[in-house]
Amino acid sequence: MSTTVLTALIIFIITYLGIIFTRLPGVNVDRPSAAYFGAIAMVLFGVITPKEAVAAIDTNTIFLLLGMMIVIATLQLDGFFDLIARMTVRYAGTRIRLLSLIVIATGISSAFLVNDAVVLMFTPVIIQICRSSKCNPLPYLIGEILASNVGSAMTITGNPQNMLVGLASDLSYGRFMLHLLPISVVGLGLTILVLRLLYKREFAEKTPLVFPEGEPFKLGQIVRSGSVFALIVIGFFFGKFLNLSIPLIALVGSALILLLGKAKPSAIIHKVDWVLLLFFGSLFIVVAAVEKVGLFSGLLQGNLFTADLRGLGLIHGTSLLLSQVVSNVPFAVLMLPFLKAVGSDMLWLALASASTLAGNATIIGAMANLIVIESAQKEGVTIGFMTFLKAGLVVTLLTLPLSMGWLYLQHLWGWIA
Repeated sequence: MSTTVLTALIIFIITYLGIIFTRLPGVNVDRPSAAYFGAIAMVLFGVITPKEAVAAIDTNTIFLLLGMMIVIATLQLDGFFDLIARMTVRYAGTRIRLLSLIVIATGISSAFLVNDAVVLMFTPVIIQICRSSKCNPLPYLIGEILASNVGSAMTITGNPQNMLVGLASDLSYGRFMLHLLPISVVGLGLTILVLRLLYKREFAEKTPLVFPEGEPFKLGQIVRSGSVFALIVIGFFFGKFLNLSIPLIALVGSALILLLGKAKPSAIIHKVDWVLLLFFGSLFIVVAAVEKVGLFSGLLQGNLFTADLRGLGLIHGTSLLLSQVVSNVPFAVLMLPFLKAVGSDMLWLALASASTLAGNATIIGAMANLIVIESAQKEGVTIGFMTFLKAGLVVTLLTLPLSMGWLYLQHLWGWIA
């Protein structure tokens, strides 16, 4: 093993250890800083040149994330998310219906907007509703988490790992959604069923629910920004016919919503998650560096992931295990070189679906989980590891076989290669 290869291997291991152990209390590191260290170290020690490092960053993914972050921030400041949340709970007459509406609203919203942003907006509203109605907030918050992951699996814009897969695979927005929509729809139904069974006492309660009134909405602003968002979603479906890429549509839409929205552009830009963009860019550099020196060459040549039932099972199995270790986004980035070597749409869709659904197994499986748990903690609601595991693991073990089976059936029927 050459010095360069050994150096790349050591940096790669340190980087991913940093990503893993950021979950441990008392460790002064987080995932973006670990990835940033790895990227800088790869350049500093000559594994990859600065020019190669810049070229390794997938600008399409960065631009799509940036565009969607600007759109989401504008919708948030205009009150779009708050309106959805209040409308959802206003029509719930019973606790079971409240759970169903929260799961469905979160799932659908997460499909077209990045799920991390959706749960960030919905969590305080759900807690407020539960307190005013004297409901146990745990099943509703857990339902929100599970639905945000299950719902986001169906589209390219649902979560960061789907963006990676959608752009790397060159699958159209509509085709991506068509293949994965049944998994998400059935998965949302299973989420409701599991929580009803686990929290029977909560849903047996018949006391009428009380809904607190908030500040009046500025409907003009919501309609304006919501209309631009609707055009963006339409563009995602039909942009290919106009020779417009998904990242370009997101960027054009973000520019338009900045110009037409009433929120201050500086306030919107301030809400962009620049740390997440840095995290993605750094991961691209780290993976490109180890790929350059041939660390993956043996595995790539060995056809580890094949376009058959074995490869499908391997992706779902590794997603379940590694998403609990490094979380699903770093896992998806790590998988890109392997699936590019195979070029199978079935395996690309499997990575998107499996890595997202596997994020429901534990509280550290996906970023959306941590966002809800941390937001709830600030409001005095604690979601323990085992409390979440009881529902999360069951839903995961139900939805992963569903994902694998549905994708393999489509493969057998000739719908996907």
